[in-house]
Amino acid sequence: MKNKQCPVCEKGNLIEVDDIISEIEGHLFVQKGERCSACSEEFISEKEGQRMIEVSRKLGIWGEPLKLHRKLSRSARGTVLRIPSDIEKNMHLKGEEEILISKIGKNKLLIEIGV
Repeated sequence: MKNKQCPVCEKGNLIEVDDIISEIEGHLFVQKGERCSACSEEFISEKEGQRMIEVSRKLGIWGEPLKLHRKLSRSARGTVLRIPSDIEKNMHLKGEEEILISKIGKNKLLIEIGV
């Protein structure tokens, strides 16, 4: 069987490996695939990618919306951000959790629940 040439560098050959590490939301996945002998670029098959997606879905870290557009409101004591009910249900929020809000850069806020 002839070795496959790397489509990235076109110099090395693709070697089958079983130690490709992928990371999603802090979770590490070890996958089978191919690695270039010259540039070390890694390639996973569609089957391995689908397997990682299925496990990620079961863990609840895949397929969640990344950005939701909402408007802020004013109250007598400050600005209010309402958590949409679908997120509230998905995260099993009761409305009495303690949160940590951090400013990240000029235009971003990070909200951590249960810290």
